[in-house]
Amino acid sequence: MIRRSDKTYSIKYVLSTISITGLLILSGCSDSDGGDAIVDEGDGDTIVDTGDDSDIDGTAAVIDIYNAIFTERSADCADYVNTFDASPVDIQNSITFDADVLITATDTDCTITSNSVPNHDFNDDTAAFAGGADGATIAATDTVSTVTRSPTMAATQTPLSQQVKNGIFLNGVRLDILSAGCYNPTSPDAGDDGNVGIGCADDAPWLLDPLGTESKFGADLNNAHTQPGGLYHYHGGPNAMFDDTAASGVSPVIGFAADGFPIYGSFFNDTASGMVRAAVSGYTLKEGTRGVRSDTNPGGDYAGEYNDDWEFTGDAGDLDECNGMTVDGQYGYYVTDTYPWVLKCFVGTPDESFGGAGGGTGPGGPPRE
Repeated sequence: MIRRSDKTYSIKYVLSTISITGLLILSGCSDSDGGDAIVDEGDGDTIVDTGDDSDIDGTAAVIDIYNAIFTERSADCADYVNTFDASPVDIQNSITFDADVLITATDTDCTITSNSVPNHDFNDDTAAFAGGADGATIAATDTVSTVTRSPTMAATQTPLSQQVKNGIFLNGVRLDILSAGCYNPTSPDAGDDGNVGIGCADDAPWLLDPLGTESKFGADLNNAHTQPGGLYHYHGGPNAMFDDTAASGVSPVIGFAADGFPIYGSFFNDTASGMVRAAVSGYTLKEGTRGVRSDTNPGGDYAGEYNDDWEFTGDAGDLDECNGMTVDGQYGYYVTDTYPWVLKCFVGTPDESFGGAGGGTGPGGPPRE
């Protein structure tokens, strides 16, 4: 089930408060064998989903998820099968975009096809987007992401890389944690701090954490920004997709990692304390200083600007090295309000559909940020 968000990013924009009740398809209450399901859109109209992506009169049944808050916790991607759209607003430019998402499933996997436009308003006045083609803030970018319905733990963890996107959210926008910026003071593009915004490999020392920098790489309030080609993508949790207070209860599934395991919001039921609370990362800032500034060392205190400022100290939080844990028998990754934000590595095997597609670093792709 989803409901409308009452969050606002600017007093100039009043978000829709129309609720969607009984949205059985997105709530994971669809008929698993392809039978009919009832969808109440809250406006007196009832659509019958016949299992073939059409309504009762044969036309496409499309669910509007503009500014929707997701609430369902099903870890089976097939429980989210449907066609969705939204009309989000580029806040700074007062431009409306069209978001399109199609989720389909087979017995073994799900495919999420989208144009990478989010379901929520974006580019608020805290953001500084790179801009897309022809001066547009973002550019609709077709992506096709496949996730397994039966993810399994691999023998070894897979580290994040710049060639593999990290996950896909239910609004059709991808997660891409790593930047390509780092400390490289000898570069002609380096700033006074010695940092460059692009051009660094994922194994470069002192790789910048986008959300750890003062500018957040121009990200908006949903921790997302655009690549120079206009691809909108998240570097952290998409705050508009779930309630970020314990009063709302345990967080929903908001997407799936490339290895098929679900991505939850921040809150879980801590059985030890009997409380619903935010999951705590197991990563902590290193103590002391980085050393003396040089061509290979940025110097200064460990402040969270670089990935190397952090270290995993398992007893510091709830989550493992990949930023996940098992709750009620289900493993998943959790959004955290500190590094690594969503996930740090994969416990399973990423699907090949996440390898560089949709504006990555492959030949002809736009520069990565």
